[in-house]
Amino acid sequence: MDSGDTADRQAKSQAEIDELVATADTGARSAGPVIGRLIAGIALAWSLFQLWFASPLPFALGIGVFNDTEARSIHLAFAVVLAFLAFPPVRSGFQTTLAAGVPLVVGGLLALSAGNTFPAWVVLLIAVAVAVACALPTRNDRIAVQEWVMIAVGGFCSAYLFLFYTELADRVGQPIFMDYVVSIAGLLLLLEATRRSLGPALVVVASLFLVYTVLGQYMPEIIAHKGNNLREIINHHWITTEGVFGIALGVSTSFVFLFVLFGALLDKAGAGNYFIQVAFSLMGHMKGGPAKAAVVSSAMTGLISGSSIANVVTTGTFTIPLMKKVGFSAEKAGAVEVASSVNGQIMPPVMGAAAFLMVEYVGIPYFDVVKHAILPAAISYIALVYIVHLEAAKAGMEGLPRAYEPGPILRRLVGFVFGVLVLCAVSFAVYYGMGWIKPTFGAAAPYVVFVLLTVVYVGLVAFGSRYPEPRIENPNAPVTSLPLPGPTIKSGLHFILPVVVLVWALMVERLSPGLSAFWASAFMIFILLTQRPLFAVFRREGALPAAARRGWDELIEGLIAGARNMIGIGIATATAGIIVGAVSQTGVGSALADVVEVLSGGNLLAILFLTAILSLILGMGLPTTANYIVVSALLAPVIVTLGQENGLIVPLIAVHLFVFYFGIMADVTPPVGLASFAAAAVSGGDPIRTGLVAFFYSLRTAALPFLFIFNTDLLLIDVDLLHGIFVFITATIAMLLFAAATQGWFLTRTRYWEAAALLLIAFTIFRPGFWMDMVSPPFIERDPSEIALAAQNTPAGEPLRLRIRGLDDVGDTKEWVVLLPLQDASTGEEKLENAGLLLRTDGDKTLVDDATYGSAAKEAGLDWDQEIVRVLRPVDQPSKYLMFLPALAVLALVVFLQRRRVASVQGKPQAA
Repeated sequence: MDSGDTADRQAKSQAEIDELVATADTGARSAGPVIGRLIAGIALAWSLFQLWFASPLPFALGIGVFNDTEARSIHLAFAVVLAFLAFPPVRSGFQTTLAAGVPLVVGGLLALSAGNTFPAWVVLLIAVAVAVACALPTRNDRIAVQEWVMIAVGGFCSAYLFLFYTELADRVGQPIFMDYVVSIAGLLLLLEATRRSLGPALVVVASLFLVYTVLGQYMPEIIAHKGNNLREIINHHWITTEGVFGIALGVSTSFVFLFVLFGALLDKAGAGNYFIQVAFSLMGHMKGGPAKAAVVSSAMTGLISGSSIANVVTTGTFTIPLMKKVGFSAEKAGAVEVASSVNGQIMPPVMGAAAFLMVEYVGIPYFDVVKHAILPAAISYIALVYIVHLEAAKAGMEGLPRAYEPGPILRRLVGFVFGVLVLCAVSFAVYYGMGWIKPTFGAAAPYVVFVLLTVVYVGLVAFGSRYPEPRIENPNAPVTSLPLPGPTIKSGLHFILPVVVLVWALMVERLSPGLSAFWASAFMIFILLTQRPLFAVFRREGALPAAARRGWDELIEGLIAGARNMIGIGIATATAGIIVGAVSQTGVGSALADVVEVLSGGNLLAILFLTAILSLILGMGLPTTANYIVVSALLAPVIVTLGQENGLIVPLIAVHLFVFYFGIMADVTPPVGLASFAAAAVSGGDPIRTGLVAFFYSLRTAALPFLFIFNTDLLLIDVDLLHGIFVFITATIAMLLFAAATQGWFLTRTRYWEAAALLLIAFTIFRPGFWMDMVSPPFIERDPSEIALAAQNTPAGEPLRLRIRGLDDVGDTKEWVVLLPLQDASTGEEKLENAGLLLRTDGDKTLVDDATYGSAAKEAGLDWDQEIVRVLRPVDQPSKYLMFLPALAVLALVVFLQRRRVASVQGKPQAA
């Protein structure tokens, strides 16, 4: 094959990759330069609006102040208009049928629910008009007349709450004719925008929930409800903030857009390439080095992109050819990139959009979400690096040649320690320096901080200008050496500053996520406008106007890219609001709890498996954010309730992270894992096989949620610093052993019994309490009459566990476990009284006579007339970590046997 054929093949492959990313993320409409400029202009306006809304300027200037409802309405209007402009209607037999069928079916049901509240023929007329507009033939290279009508009507319906906010506020619950028309048309056009930008799955799921809302009285008895009429539906879903304009769209408006924009600006500034080159310079020489560099660069690129597909393409274009160069097959090279890119969404401090929804759904600060998520994410990435190492060891791979010969290991160790000490000194100086600046300068402190930050930034640019910008121009060309680590790292140190600003605002100042992302984005805008001119000055390149122009162009491109990356997320959160609104309006959550409890037999592990499977099935068509919203709204409360009934108190954040982890697996899982298709387009491998291998690599990510549900130490819940370090070390060792068992290779190829032993050892290290509880139960069940004695014997800081029988929210009798916090007191009776718990005896029953308002007992869920069935009295138990001893003994045996096999193979004479 000559070089021309190779170039054509690579160009075609790149074109296919770009089209896949555009189709999935930003829109693949190619309607000419005029429409392209229109899309860019609207996207730019959206970014500027979001920056204005997030900034303190409206309040400082007293103009352009929008409340949350108005901002959500404008946000959705931009998303809907761009969805119709940027995403052409996908034309296939099924898609065409769906495009016309959904408005007819949903519109027909809404007409059926109209009754005397609104003329049914008007509803049908709107539905038929939308169905005809969706079904009429269109072309990708032009926008048809009916599409312009849908753009105008969809934008108006979405902006309706903003345009008529005062009038709507004055007639809450009493919609007029116009409200009905706008709401019906808005719902149907939102479903069509969802089909175009996200595919059919979310449309089908949202439509089914609307069907359930209307036909509730005809459903099976266990999930039946009275059914809702048209006035209730449009009021709940469109006119108020319970449905489409609910919490999910609010989070997209307030938080998510700014973080996506921050990532787009950081990428346009060149940080994406910088992170990739740093990872290659540090790890490319190792065994399977390009694959390890792919994992590390994807972890760093996770700071930039919340999209798995964009992450695959950003890093995979460089990493996949280099992985193939050192011996990885096309499928394995693509799978490594997919597994590492998808995990970018779980890597703090900038996680996927679903992480910001947790702030609202769980009701905890974003700082706590990051704290709980950091350990599992870090362990997952370390395990993936180890999996890559094992794959390289199996195949006997080597890394790429170094650009230099390293010095003695002692000198490198001293250099590393010195670097850590310098970093610690700088961190302490910054922390205590900021603590001194704020009280000293008062209101002027922000300006002082900005000046100091600018001085550091200019200094880092001057320092980095001494080194050329590292870049691998063509990863398919022969690579003779890797970039030098020192110059590569030093050339872009200023890219770390905006990330530091973001982390500082989130973690130290504890600002809201939206305001933190605004200040980080504002600093990124400053960097984009100044870095090119500064480099031109310090490198004495001249052409200052051209450098300034390039910086301005990169800023505009970043603002446009950020908005286009948000189209799918904005539409997904709005449509998922239909599902959440239907759940709250119909009360299906309680009914679903009964269904799931029947299917699982009341077993918590079974419900966790059901939840994981549901997440994977929904994830085959739903984006991560929508998947998380749907599954968490339906099943998170069920898991918490069943956990209580099984005597396990499952924190709500653990359940939401469980759902989140399985939601991100959507981009991996065949046959619809889009990230796998993107990686296969780069590698030239089979997409289904790539997805299967990536799913196999991701088993470590799938195992972690089950573990942290039962061992919340992994989420750093009620864990001090030393204990947290211990948990991190032990859990990392356990995950590496799990990876070795599933990969079939430890020191050498593992035998079946060795793999089983490694799995058992890993489980024991992860959850030593499982075995210790069998040997020595932590609680003794006692008669309720001994509650005072049990309270007296409960150690300080430990809650008293009570098994309670009472009525749930729908009047059914249930049993569950309650944790009652106790305060220090001289007697058990005083401890119970201080907790607000008053008891009475009725024959042989011990009942709750009262749980005083605002007391610990009331907060724990205790209430009048509940029966205390059993008191779980704590007993002294040996340390659960004693179970490490037999586990380590078995591990030593496996190591001994494998080392002996390795030695015997190495000792054999080689064939001539």
